Amino acid sequence: MLFRDRREAGRELAARLRQRQDEGALPDPVVLALPRGGVAVAAEVARALDAPLDVLVVRKVGAPFHEEFGVGAMAGDGVPVFDAESLRRLGLTEDDLAPVVERERTELRRREQLYRRGRPAPDLRNRTVIVVDDGLATGSTARAALRALRAQAPGRLVLAAPVAAPEGAALMRQEADEVVCLHEPAAFMAVGQWYEEFDQLTDDDVLRALGRQEA
Repeated sequence: MLFRDRREAGRELAARLRQRQDEGALPDPVVLALPRGGVAVAAEVARALDAPLDVLVVRKVGAPFHEEFGVGAMAGDGVPVFDAESLRRLGLTEDDLAPVVERERTELRRREQLYRRGRPAPDLRNRTVIVVDDGLATGSTARAALRALRAQAPGRLVLAAPVAAPEGAALMRQEADEVVCLHEPAAFMAVGQWYEEFDQLTDDDVLRALGRQEA
């Protein structure tokens, strides 16, 4: 199994979700992409479901001495969600991470303002909220996203991704009402290994997908 790019993955994921919609499982949907990578996938999903597309900005909280090693994540106005086991193994406390959290919160707000162009976040109460990413590894960012959204009282909360690590998908089934994933390969190392083209997206790419790029 290998997707050519995020758009192809999005079309395949959209076909599965369209089946669920036809079965009546996704009433009044709104699609929220996890930028940046999830936006290209989510655009195809929103188009197929004839649903509005927006973003939910999520930021990873990295260890102070190794920022690429995520020990937590935050989304929207939600409090950071930390991996207690990672903190224990690294000898860190949540207070130790306060400067990192503040920095990531600032970047989260910057991206929200950039992507929304002053538009308010959508009202999610009683709606089917479909959170889309390009892949799911540990699930730390998805967990933060789902918990932040759950606080907004959606009618149904769905997490959708073209590919996921089995362990990550299993954890997310404890957070979402439904997890829709096309493939859960056992030999999962990284999301990018399941794409022929996996370029990093830019802010302009996100704005283009959202139809909000200024002329």
